[in-house]
Amino acid sequence: MKEKQLENKLRLSVKKAGGIASKFVSPGFDGMPDRLILLPDGIIAFVELKAPGKKPRPLQLARHRLLRSLGFRVYVIDNEEQIGELLNELQTA
Repeated sequence: MKEKQLENKLRLSVKKAGGIASKFVSPGFDGMPDRLILLPDGIIAFVELKAPGKKPRPLQLARHRLLRSLGFRVYVIDNEEQIGELLNELQTA
C-alpha cells in the first residue's frame, strides 16, 4: 500500500471515530509529522505516515523526540493495521 493510500485510510478512520486528521504543515520547521489527529475529549496526537517498511529520516526522528518531550503522542504508521491500534490506544487512554 502506498503512503498516500495509507494516509487516506487514516483520515477516513479518524473521521469515522468523530475526529479530524488534519494535514500538518509547518513552514520553516521541517521534519514535523504528516497529520495532526484531533479526537473528541481533547485527544491530540501526531502521525508520521510511511510506505511499508520505510523509516523516518533523522530530522523527523528528532522532531518526534521533541514533541514527545513536550508530552505529545507521536506515532509512525506504515501499515493499515496500525491505524486501528492507534485509535484504540488514543480512545482508551
